[in-house]
Amino acid sequence: MSEIKIFNEWDVSDVVIKDLGLKNYIKITPSLTCHTHGRHEHKRFGKSQITIIERFINRLMVPGVSRKKQGGRQAHSISGKKLRTIKLVNNCFKIINLKTGKNPVQVLVNAIENSAPREETTRISYGGIAYQQSVDIAPQRRIDLALKYLIEPIWRRSFNQIITMDELIANELMAAAVNDSKSTAIKKKEEKERIAASAR
Repeated sequence: MSEIKIFNEWDVSDVVIKDLGLKNYIKITPSLTCHTHGRHEHKRFGKSQITIIERFINRLMVPGVSRKKQGGRQAHSISGKKLRTIKLVNNCFKIINLKTGKNPVQVLVNAIENSAPREETTRISYGGIAYQQSVDIAPQRRIDLALKYLIEPIWRRSFNQIITMDELIANELMAAAVNDSKSTAIKKKEEKERIAASAR
């Protein structure tokens, strides 16, 4: 297994997951292709058994994000085009490697760790009065929210931009990986944690 690399280029043996809470849920098992054909779909928590790169690719293809209208025109959707999305992420990884000199899989893992919120609020009704209460977030939901926060700003910035989609993805991942406040994913995470802190 040590000879197998992600996209036949990126070695994952030296990738480190610093967040111990997410370690069991971020899978970086090496594979030549990021396509499991939905074998995890009908198993409870099955999505935590597929690689984080494939989960990122699948999230890029979510119809709810890519089919919304922006500025009165229909968004160009990559929904259902998995091979096209895999090539897009592969190009994005090459851009990250050229700009930073780092392993792009490590950059993706760091971006997910940095944009995963630890607290959120839930609505509690007691005696006819509803109020918000701060709660800890389960590790699986933390990763789901991190992927959502990373993908949504990429989609929003894809309109009226000269730069390509793979460059947009690379820029957002690189900003989130170093905990840059310019990253929209980091801003959303901090906002969610701030609201939760005020509801304690």
